[in-house]
Amino acid sequence: MTTISHILITGCSSGIGYHCAKTLHQHDYRVVASCRRKEDTLRLREQGLNAVTLDLACSDSIEQGYAQALEQLGGRIDALFNNGAYGQTGALEDLSTNALRAQFENNFFGWHHLIRLVLPLMLNQQRGRIIQNSSVLGLAALRYRGAYCASKFALEGYTDTLRLELSDTPIKVCLIEPGPINSRFRANAKQVFLNTIAWQTSRHRDNYQATLTRLGSDQPPSRHTLEPDAIADCLLDALRSATPKTRYYVTRPTKLVAIARRILSTKALDRLLLKGGA
Repeated sequence: MTTISHILITGCSSGIGYHCAKTLHQHDYRVVASCRRKEDTLRLREQGLNAVTLDLACSDSIEQGYAQALEQLGGRIDALFNNGAYGQTGALEDLSTNALRAQFENNFFGWHHLIRLVLPLMLNQQRGRIIQNSSVLGLAALRYRGAYCASKFALEGYTDTLRLELSDTPIKVCLIEPGPINSRFRANAKQVFLNTIAWQTSRHRDNYQATLTRLGSDQPPSRHTLEPDAIADCLLDALRSATPKTRYYVTRPTKLVAIARRILSTKALDRLLLKGGA
């Protein structure tokens, strides 16, 4: 098997994407890290990483960023790690259609656009890995995470379908399923929530107070929270293995939810998930 060594990663301004880009660079992979904002792209370049500006919510930006990444990688992309995403918090009844649409543009449609750009190249190369960073919330729902859950549930079905459609090719398709990971995800989600939800006039106001406390806390959301290197380890395995896993479950909560979804009734699972808090 030809070595998988040229990789494009989305969502690298901080957290999982940033850590994975640095880790792969340290392991001598040729990495292009993409960021939504130009200032983050420049910061990563100053740190010695190849980086491009690529906004997953903008088709023109996706195509320009992809073209620049392809040039930086010498016309070869062996792997795409789709990671760039954010969490839209809020009860579905309080969520505007535009806010829901924006969640899908960034977390789902942008990923699809990028896959359609890279797939012809991978098929021509007769090698490739498409690795999608999903979530425990792609396996089970929680209150006030409806938009994010919907985008990740859609991603799960999309990726399973893609894997089947590419089963007669050398291209491997994997899902990584993180639970709580130490990153800026909650801080970013808090800002999006404040920008999109009229929480003070909602019937969920009291629960939203707990949501704001959770999102604004400097403490890990769970005692099972892991550092981003847990994702990097899975990513390295997905790149190196001749037969990578179709799903990599990361953190104890994800593993427990995966089991619970199989063995519990819907009502029993609902009771368990309702304990998940605001």
